[in-house]
Amino acid sequence: MKKILTRYGAYVLAIALMVPLAQAQPAKFQAAFGEDAGTLSKKFTGLAQVMAGKYEWKPGQGVRSVGDVFNLIVEENGLLADALTGKTNTGAEPAPITDPGKMQDALKASYANLQKAIRGLSDNDLQTHVKLFGEDMTKQDALMLILEDQHEHLGQSIAYARSNGVVPPWSK
Repeated sequence: MKKILTRYGAYVLAIALMVPLAQAQPAKFQAAFGEDAGTLSKKFTGLAQVMAGKYEWKPGQGVRSVGDVFNLIVEENGLLADALTGKTNTGAEPAPITDPGKMQDALKASYANLQKAIRGLSDNDLQTHVKLFGEDMTKQDALMLILEDQHEHLGQSIAYARSNGVVPPWSK
């Protein structure tokens, strides 16, 4: 009987120790998404600085220019932050930013706003459904979709920089 009670006590203790870990797991997602947005912010802002004077450059017809990519990132951050916070943006699309200083500021501000929206998510919010680009998805799916897309655009921007003989700031 003592052996059974000891085992039972060990199981109860193990479960009691695992419950806080299981409850803390989703918060790790918010932290990871927020950290990733911070990394993207530093890299895009750095590229916006070193690519000043080359915002009109594009590798060919029908392809986004350097400035188009940066403007797209600012726009995506706004769309995602709005989706995460439940805000609906019904305003007109802003004019493209062409000034390098204003672009750097816009990138920083858009990522700061996105990080604030991510930090404001509860564990349940990640599974809340939103509509983004006409598709129904969870907020977690929306985060993954946009951040993954931005990593692709980061690679595109790095290729643009290197094609112009510009070394990304973090590669020096």
